[in-house]
Formats: sequence, C-alpha cells, structure tokens
Amino acid sequence: MFTDNQYFSSKTRKNVLSYTLYLVFSLFFGRLVQMQIYEHNTYKEKSFTQAIKQMRIEPFRGNLYDRNGKLIVHSQPSFSITIIPKEYKPESLDLLAKILDVEVQEIQDKINEYKNSLKPIKVYKDVAFSKIAAIEEYGNYLQGVNIVVDYKRKYDTPASMSHLLGYVGEISRKELERKRYYYPGDLIGKNGLELSYEDFLKGTFGLEWIAVNTWGKRVGSYNEGLLDVEAKKGFDLNLSIDLDMQTIAESMLIGRRGAVVALNANDGRVLTLVSKPDFDLNDFSGRIPFSVYNKLVDDEGKPLQHRAISSAYPPGSSWKMLVALAALNERIIDDKTTFNCAGGMHFGDRFFRCTHVDGNINVIDAIRSSCNVFFYQCGIKLGVERIIKYGEQFGFGMLTGIDLPYENKGNYPTYEKLEKNYKGYIPKGLALNWGIGQGEILTTPLQMAVYTAALSNGGYIVQPRIVTSVRNHFTKKTEEINYSKRKVDIPKELFEFVKYGMYKVVNEAGGTAQSVRLDNVNISGKTSTAQNPHGKPHGWFVSFAPSGDPELVVVAIVENVGYGGVFAAPITKQLHKYYFSNDSVKAFLYNEAVEKLNNDSLIIHKIKMQQSSVAAH
Repeated sequence: MFTDNQYFSSKTRKNVLSYTLYLVFSLFFGRLVQMQIYEHNTYKEKSFTQAIKQMRIEPFRGNLYDRNGKLIVHSQPSFSITIIPKEYKPESLDLLAKILDVEVQEIQDKINEYKNSLKPIKVYKDVAFSKIAAIEEYGNYLQGVNIVVDYKRKYDTPASMSHLLGYVGEISRKELERKRYYYPGDLIGKNGLELSYEDFLKGTFGLEWIAVNTWGKRVGSYNEGLLDVEAKKGFDLNLSIDLDMQTIAESMLIGRRGAVVALNANDGRVLTLVSKPDFDLNDFSGRIPFSVYNKLVDDEGKPLQHRAISSAYPPGSSWKMLVALAALNERIIDDKTTFNCAGGMHFGDRFFRCTHVDGNINVIDAIRSSCNVFFYQCGIKLGVERIIKYGEQFGFGMLTGIDLPYENKGNYPTYEKLEKNYKGYIPKGLALNWGIGQGEILTTPLQMAVYTAALSNGGYIVQPRIVTSVRNHFTKKTEEINYSKRKVDIPKELFEFVKYGMYKVVNEAGGTAQSVRLDNVNISGKTSTAQNPHGKPHGWFVSFAPSGDPELVVVAIVENVGYGGVFAAPITKQLHKYYFSNDSVKAFLYNEAVEKLNNDSLIIHKIKMQQSSVAAH
C-alpha cells in the first residue's frame, strides 16, 4: 500500500502534470502566433479605430478665368462642423446648438436623415471663427463633433454673372445615391457652369491619419503623415467670356427684364451672356438662408429664370431673313422679285397691316424697311411645311448644345403636330403669320444668336460654348474643348442678299435702326417687335459686325418695351462699340458700366435694409 508521499511522487502523477503544463503552454503559444501573425491586420485595424482616426481633407474647387485671364471665381477657406452619427452623444447637441446659435432640431433633423451613415455629416457650414474657438474650448463634451477646413466661393467681379456661373449648394440625398464619392453635407454644383463642369471643378479629396484621445479629439498626426494622401485642387476653367463686355451688357439692362448674347460669328465662343433680373451670388456662398431663396422664388420678376437660354419668345421680324432665304432657295423669289405694299394686304376676310406703305419692294429693301407684306407673301407661297424644314436647318426647336444646364429648345411645331392639332387641315393663314415670325414659333435669345451667326458667316451653325479649355492640375496641361459646326443646305451666295438687307437696316436711309450706326465699324442688324399676349410687345435687335467680314454677333431682347430699335438696339451698339474700340475707349466704357452697377447695388442694399427694418417692427 502506497503512502501519501509515494502517491504524489509517482511517475504517473508527474507525467499528467507535465502533459497538462505542455498543453496549456502550447495553447497560449498557438494563440499568440495566431494573434501576432495571422490576425495581425485585424487587430491593427481595431487599434487604429480606437487611437487613430482617418480624416478626409476637402479639396479646393477650381478657379474660373475670363478670356483675358482675369480671375472671376475662386475659393477661399471656410470652416464646417461635422458629426459622425456612430460617435456623437445626443446629450451634446444642446451645447453644440447653443454655440452655433441654431435650434437643436435643425441639427437633429440632419443627423436623422443620415443616421445610418458611417461617413461624417456636415451639419453647419461657413462657421464664424468665434464659434470655432468655442467648439475647441468645449471639445471634451462634444464627442463625435469635428471641425473641418472647407471652402466657399468668392466672386471678384462687378458683374453679377449669376445665371452663367451658377452656384454650389449642399448635395441632396438623391444626388448622394448617384454620386458615392461625396459625403452628406458636401457642396456640389447646382446650376450654371458650376453644375455643368462639376466633375472638373470638384477636385480630389485627400486623407489624413491623426492620433486621437479618449474623447476622439485630435492630439497629433500619425506616423509623421507618411500615410496621408494630399487633396488635389479641382481643374481651372478658361472661359470665352469677356468680363468687361459682360459688365457693360449687365449695366445696360439695369431695371429691365431681358437678355443679351454676344458670340463669335465663326466659332461660337460666347463673349457675353446676360439675363436680367438676376441675383447676388454672394448670397449663395456659404450658408444659404431659406428666406433669401424663397424671396427669389416668389419674386414676380423671376430672377432665377435664365432668360438667355431658358425663356422663349416669338422671334418677330428677326425671322424674316430665314423666310427670305427659304423663298430664295426654293426659287419662289429672286433678288429682283417685287411685291406691292400698300400699307397691308387682304387675306380671306381679314386685312393684315404693314407698318408703312412701301410700294413695289424687293427682298433686300423689304429687310431694310421690315415690310410685312413682302414676307406675308413669301410665307403663303412657302407654306408651313417648307418653313418648318428651313427653321429646323437653322436649329430652331432644338438645343444649341451650349455647355450650360436647363437650356430650352423653344417651341417649334412639327408638321405632324400641326396636322393633328388642326385635324388634317392646316389654315393657310398660319404660314402668313409665320412669314413675319409670329404665331406658334418661340425661340430663345441664344437660338437667335446662333441663327444670326449663320446668317453672317454664310450658313454655318456653330455650337455655342463658354468654356474653351481646362487646366488639368494632374498633367499640368491645358486641354482644349472641342465643339461642332455644320453647314445649312443653302448656297452661300444667297446669304449675301440677306446680309445686304441687314446692312441697309443700319447704314442707309429708310433703315429701321440707323441710330445703331458707328463711325469705326459697319454694323448689320435687324429690329423686331414680337407680339406678346400677356402685355406690351418685346423688343429684339439682332446684329453682327463688321458687315463685310463678320466677327461679332450681338443679340438683345428687352421684355414689354415695344419697338426693338428703342431699347434693344442701343445695347448691341454699345457692345459693338466696346469690342471694336481701342483700349482707352474700352476702359472708359467699362468704368462707366461699373459705376452704374455700383449705384444700382447701393440702391438695392438700401431697399433691403428698409425691408429688414420694416420686418423687425
């Protein structure tokens, strides 16, 4: 029989104990190998999430320059507040709302909208430095709340250019679904060039790894920034816009509703694109108060409407050159054909008036004096089907393809639609009305500019463009933008008759726009009074210069002013004068325009102050 000491010192006991210790050691060693080697990356990532935080660096948006290299738009630093939904503590919202001077619900609504997002949400933009200091001071109580360096757009121009440039605004939920690259609260182009060239302008976000404390606040950089990725600035856009010319055009439309388009007759580069009334882009930089936007929406002048490319008007007498070309090309008339104008003509049981008695008149002089009777006759003989065909050749009823969003193609009925509307019988009086640019036909000012360019250059339809090149910061190269050009199926020599008529409009006795004449350059043009069922007629003037070798096209429309030669023609004259003058005259015209715009801004500012005072009481 074994004693107690013999039992504990037995060989079996020793072996059991040895094997047990060996097994435990093996388990610990195996687990250590697993953690250190096989699961190294997993634990490293978990360690990062507790001590290291990844921060996104906002890129600066690209700049915009005019055709002479003048800076129009750039970005300046701003601060935004972000919240990470998974990290913030609800009890901190009261403090944050108090610092930012907003309602708690405003922040809560933003968080609720993206509560399942793992990305930081921008809840407040363009934060004043005093509020930034307060957030830093109370940082330990604002877990999940971060300050990021953002940007806001800065405009260095006396001209508004609001419809042309557009603006940036907070990305919508629908946009986020399509553009995964963005975070909630990011800024994105909403209109104008900012929208059309968003992918060029936005830049590339950078990444920064930072060390954080137990409250999630930054205490330093990680690994000396070796893992950081630098943000890349957005591409710069070089525009065809002449900033000084744009300024002059805007000053000429102060207090009016209308649009001005100036472009190169041969390549479609847009020098001026104005729509009035407009709005102040500075109100859309940074935080956009709902009151500002709602006021613009409710304004009866519709300042958000881009009249140059989105509003459609009857072309009126400016359409007569198209009818003349169609009749010439169809051999209905030639340059010697005359019709007798006795102040009007009977058609059916109605008498259609002309503005004066022209007697026997040919196509060239009919354009000069804007004789309705001549073009009534041409319209009737052509018929609506052929008028439609030629209008389509000149691009009416179609988009011009300008590099701006929300372009309107106007209203240009097809023959099939007319047959349907008139149940198979299209009245002949329709073609009579179309002969002078009235009726169902509606065109945009931009379409009229492209059409006028084609009249001047012998029948080439140029695609209008605003951005001529893009400065690529990755390749360090400037890349040109290509646009299209096509020929109308009308012999070039027929355009000479129309161009001569337009020359006479300005430069000979009996012309309807002799006041537009300049000493240093010959201008060709056409006045137009477009009937408006909702009030007084709209006044058009389409023009190009020099008459012999066209380079510049200028088209203006002023709403509800009647005769086009009174208000629209002087605008085009001023722009031709600027374009073809020496530097000293250009400087004088520009400074004069700036003074007008500044005075207008002061008046608007006083009105706003008065309205604010009334609202406060």
